[in-house]
Amino acid sequence: MIFTVIPHDEGDGFRFQVAAEGRSRTYLVPTATQQDFTVFFRELARDFGTRMPEAYSRANERPSAPFAWRPLLTENVHPQILVGYGDPAVLKTDEGWWLVATSNDAPDAFPILYSSDLRKWEPKGFIFPEGDQPAWAATGRNTADFWAPEMARVGAEYWAVFTARQVSNALAIGLARAVSPLGPWIDNGAPLITGEPVNTTGLGFDPAQPLMSGGVIDSHLFVDAGRDGERYLFWKDDTNGIWPRPLAMLLRQNPELIDALFDDEADRRTADFAAAIVPWANVQRPMTRFFVMQPLIEAALHNWNKVRAVLADVGLAATTILKAMTTPVRAQRIADDGRSLLGENRIVLANDQDWEGHLIEGPFVTWQQGRYWLFYAGNDFSTPAYGIGVAVADHPLGPYTKQAEPLLRSTREWVAPGHASVAPGVDGQPQLFFHAFHPGTGGYNAFRALLTVGLRFTKERVDVIPLDGGQ
Repeated sequence: MIFTVIPHDEGDGFRFQVAAEGRSRTYLVPTATQQDFTVFFRELARDFGTRMPEAYSRANERPSAPFAWRPLLTENVHPQILVGYGDPAVLKTDEGWWLVATSNDAPDAFPILYSSDLRKWEPKGFIFPEGDQPAWAATGRNTADFWAPEMARVGAEYWAVFTARQVSNALAIGLARAVSPLGPWIDNGAPLITGEPVNTTGLGFDPAQPLMSGGVIDSHLFVDAGRDGERYLFWKDDTNGIWPRPLAMLLRQNPELIDALFDDEADRRTADFAAAIVPWANVQRPMTRFFVMQPLIEAALHNWNKVRAVLADVGLAATTILKAMTTPVRAQRIADDGRSLLGENRIVLANDQDWEGHLIEGPFVTWQQGRYWLFYAGNDFSTPAYGIGVAVADHPLGPYTKQAEPLLRSTREWVAPGHASVAPGVDGQPQLFFHAFHPGTGGYNAFRALLTVGLRFTKERVDVIPLDGGQ
């Protein structure tokens, strides 16, 4: 390996002594945030020729959108809403529109907002205020992760499905219910779905420090009015969180693979650095592991087809890695009481288009023009490559056919649009609600704005359209 890395704890952050080719530099990462790690990787790229983070790459400049996306919420409107409106789920009721959103590790989980006109939004509390989170969920700053909630009307109740990190560190999907969108929300008492353990045999992980358990995220509850109110739960296997560290471990054990996997010298140096730092990353908290492996993820995406082709010839040691590079979206019937799933789950979608990279996520199904339309996000949420795609089927469980190109991609005005939901607008026509970063920002716990565009459906496709001035 070229690099040697000596990490040290430094208050709320870290200090890294990095040496390569007879040179040594020391870097301070003042806080364990993705933003500070991105700055570190930018400096590393300038000093040692590793890959420049996508957030700073001129190649990620985008043209202006053909028409303006309508911004709905562009700042935090309550002091307890800390990170904006990521993964926004909008529900239309007789009273108006309700919004719930991701809160990450904020003390109060899942902000609830209400609008009577899709212009002014009023904060109405949280699904799980501080102290009222599910007993099975990890809590506390830098420990909790409360992601991608969604609210639906089910009979006389409202159900909320959501992702939370268990005490074991694995992500799981839960369900809570209330008589009103305002709550109080009562959790089932246990996760509805949990991930399966990951077999990392042959990848050099210490049996006393297992890699992780596979997690599940981004649940969506679809109530099919056309099928007597049948209820389906959709979710994503979080396999994209599994492969980066095993790949770094494989490269640490087999450094000759670096040249075979990566074409560019910058990407090869990035892979070498990941191999050098991965033993330290293995014992960090889950999100820190992700931040540290982000350059390797971006290097792999830049060489995506070659990386997978070479790994296919490596043998058993790469099996876990290759499997994890496909992220299935699953669906299954949910019981009438919302406490169990019925029958077997089915894979309804996976990442198989070039623009999607190593993942798809954030499924949302809507019934339009007599067909089922599944919106989803693809690629890396913290980079400008993230976007929104759509697929269509004649049954909630598929088979789904994707449109060839994403509906929305980063523009000069907004970066990384993703995780959409669909609800009627003021005029009753369908609108797409989604999040995006302000230009020059991004990453975990960065503010995400709420935006919307119109949708036009035919039997065969859907297009985004501008909203008129009256909405």
